[in-house]
Amino acid sequence: MKKWLTGSLAFALLLGGCVPGFQKEDKVVEENKEEEGQTGIIPSFQVSEDYYKILLQSQTGESKFQPSAARGSVVTNINTRFDVTEFETGLMRLAQIEFSPDKYYFREGQTLDTETVNSWLSRKMTPEQLEEKGMEPEENVGLNPALSDEEAKSQEAHKEKPLYIAHMLEHNYYVKSEGDSVKLAGMTIGIALNSYYYYREYQEDGTFISREVEIDKKDRKKYGEQAAQEIVSRLRADEDLKDIPIMVALFEQQEKSAVIPGNFIEYSFLDKGTTNISSWESVNEKYFLFPSNEAEEAHRDDYQYFQNFKGDVEEYFPNFNGVIGTGFYRGDELTELKIEIPIQFYGKAETIGLAQYIKELIIDHFPDYIKLQISVTSVDGPEILFVREAGEKEPFVHVYE
Repeated sequence: MKKWLTGSLAFALLLGGCVPGFQKEDKVVEENKEEEGQTGIIPSFQVSEDYYKILLQSQTGESKFQPSAARGSVVTNINTRFDVTEFETGLMRLAQIEFSPDKYYFREGQTLDTETVNSWLSRKMTPEQLEEKGMEPEENVGLNPALSDEEAKSQEAHKEKPLYIAHMLEHNYYVKSEGDSVKLAGMTIGIALNSYYYYREYQEDGTFISREVEIDKKDRKKYGEQAAQEIVSRLRADEDLKDIPIMVALFEQQEKSAVIPGNFIEYSFLDKGTTNISSWESVNEKYFLFPSNEAEEAHRDDYQYFQNFKGDVEEYFPNFNGVIGTGFYRGDELTELKIEIPIQFYGKAETIGLAQYIKELIIDHFPDYIKLQISVTSVDGPEILFVREAGEKEPFVHVYE
């Protein structure tokens, strides 16, 4: 633990030495929030051109991150940590198509709170269920298909009416307005679709059997598009959201046992004042596991690059646990590859020698248009980190102390 903390601190200080402070941050007032005394802080530092500046909240003179109104629910509703990360970062990546990081500032969603999200993700209720709960028809806001109490006992009914919508994620985008003010100028809504539906089949003795069923790709896409239209209609009923652009995107999450993320499949952009979704744009992105039969069949050249690298690394160690990679594709082009190399730690000299060896392998085996991140770890924690940006030949190397 001590070695991990020391290495992480050293790496943080190395990066921190290049990071300017926030003395030149801009303090702004959010329009329509003056009565609440809410001011915002625009940091002077931007991590890179690929990331938005995050609009911070300031009520006491100190910068403070303002979390989503539905904070934490994404972890509950999404199957894997891989999907959690890609659902959030992928939505920000798509947002750049319409909301440029040069002009817009980011803030996590403030409209859809946890109660709203959970109610919309629920099943629509039957008339009998509404009456039993003493609810009005306008309170029947669930986006997933209704399942009567009798149908809930039927395995066939579960297969015919799965839970299609797993989660919704809201991101807000602001621009500077007149004077020292900012205003909400755009919103993205991510809709996570289930590829597999998991449910419990209860037995007469009160026990249950866990079941799963794969959801047809066309069915979940169709249902996702219908849900997207309903979500947009509900958002437009909010006076503050009537006249802002909204992007809505469909994400297919992986099954619970997956070791790679799912991906966005399509999006639609609605200009300010527009409510009806008229068309969808395809998103040609996908993750592949290396090594795997799927990666070999779809991208043989990239698979061979990885296998050659993997083979050379494994020759370096007599007792080796294997090399695993995750490749991110846009179209047919591999744009980013993350590799994990677990080792047995035998001393610092061996680690330094391995770092030098792997650096040479990176240069020899991988074309420079591929963005690379390679992590070497042992049971004690991270040992070596390699990072190479696209277009560069040699990687940055950090050996943890």
